[in-house]
Amino acid sequence: MSESTIQLYNQDSHLKTFKGVVLTCIEQTDETLASGRSYIVTLDATAFFPEGGGQPSDKGTLEDAMVLDVKEDDGIIYHTVTAPLTVGSTVTGHIDWDRRFDLMQHHTAEHIISGIIHNSYGWDNVGFHMGSDAITVDFNGSLSEEEIRIVERKANQAVYENIPIMATVPDPEELKTLNYRSKKELTGDIRIVTIPGYDSCACCAPHVALTGEIGGIKIISSQKYKGGVRISMLCGTRALLDYNKKEKSVTEISVLLSAKPDEVKDAVKTLKAENLSLKGQLVNLQNQILTYKAAFITEGSRDICIFDNEIGPNSLRTYGNLLIERITGICSIFTSTDGKEYKYLLASKVLDVRPLGKSLNETFNGKGGGSKEMVQGTVTGDADIIKKFITDFQI
Repeated sequence: MSESTIQLYNQDSHLKTFKGVVLTCIEQTDETLASGRSYIVTLDATAFFPEGGGQPSDKGTLEDAMVLDVKEDDGIIYHTVTAPLTVGSTVTGHIDWDRRFDLMQHHTAEHIISGIIHNSYGWDNVGFHMGSDAITVDFNGSLSEEEIRIVERKANQAVYENIPIMATVPDPEELKTLNYRSKKELTGDIRIVTIPGYDSCACCAPHVALTGEIGGIKIISSQKYKGGVRISMLCGTRALLDYNKKEKSVTEISVLLSAKPDEVKDAVKTLKAENLSLKGQLVNLQNQILTYKAAFITEGSRDICIFDNEIGPNSLRTYGNLLIERITGICSIFTSTDGKEYKYLLASKVLDVRPLGKSLNETFNGKGGGSKEMVQGTVTGDADIIKKFITDFQI
């Protein structure tokens, strides 16, 4: 068995560049790359963190080869790279530091949030995902909006205090005396990450050295999830970019509404109420117009087929109900915004309109359906041809 890889990231989480000796380099088929080949490389020592503890693996380079993925198995760390490296040579590795630091900021922030929630409310972290947009954490109990904001304030207090973060591997006897969080049963050496006063948790991932490096923690949303709560959070640069984006939106909305940025909520409420009132007035006017239109249809007519592009799709049912009170056969109404695709309604108080609807759809590449008394749908075709089809159709 090969010796375990020396894990330099555990010795110094801020190590950006390192040297290591290539122990193995194995070519493999890789359809995700243009070359069709990638290489699995092991080193005697590495600063590349493999996926684990909820944190994605590092990316970067080994000499000119890009590091695409990093995995650990039985103490050996395997790097997937884009070019072969000579076995026995000493290579220089460069970590994608901006990405690593962002992940460390968010992971440490998650520990603080989880520790506070566990200590204050007794809920456990049962799910953790580090996405490109936000970090989500799932807890097995509910939290009110007020409680979430209390947690957020406490978490940021931990940032302000700039607390040194400790990572240790206690011996088995010492471990028995420690009170720490862990989502699963662990064996072998167990690494404990401690943020004094806030959290102690089993974790294999690198973290920032001081809580102040997190730069601020913002919980951006929360929702009920599997009997508990899921919170989404951002910190550091990502939180700042999110704030800037939302600030820009609020500023633009305030200009459009001629309201101060801190008054846009009330302005939107007023606008929404006015819009609702106008919609009600519009519906009343539309219904009056439809009533006038219907009055021009000769009462007692057998069948009618109307093409009227001034009727909105949402008014078809209302117009149809008015017309079937004046006729004895089938009322067919079509409306279009482009003269090609037509919304239609077929209605009758005395006949089953479904056969006509089915045939209409089959003939004019349509879709739709309904009841014996009323069918609605969409068809595509020329108005004159559709009208002739309706006129010639025999129920």
